Amino acid sequence: MRKLVRFAIAGGIGFLVDAGMLAALLHLTPLGPFLARFFAIAAAMAATWAFNRSFTFDRSGRSLAAEGFRYGSIGVTAALLNYGLYSALLLSLPTLQPLAAMVIASVASMVFSFLGYSRFVFRPE
Repeated sequence: MRKLVRFAIAGGIGFLVDAGMLAALLHLTPLGPFLARFFAIAAAMAATWAFNRSFTFDRSGRSLAAEGFRYGSIGVTAALLNYGLYSALLLSLPTLQPLAAMVIASVASMVFSFLGYSRFVFRPE
């Protein structure tokens, strides 16, 4: 239960970084919702990695490089899932606001990433 609570905190931090970055980029740049979301996801991944590595999961016993590769593979897959669902929602529901699509996509990728991080990345050897 402790891990789930800390993972939720990391997700909340990532969500705030993602939403704040997306809103700022949409307001301050001509990037548009698709390219802006790419940068917002990258910033959120960096923030959640730092928190999860330090506070959420126990060390796996693997080398930092191996653990980092595993974390990155799950993180990139979750980000692709997140971005794909976000894009599909915006394309199929043109009146949906980008931030609403981001919320839906983020919840789906959060479930995937918790399972991947807890069972693949930080599971002891």
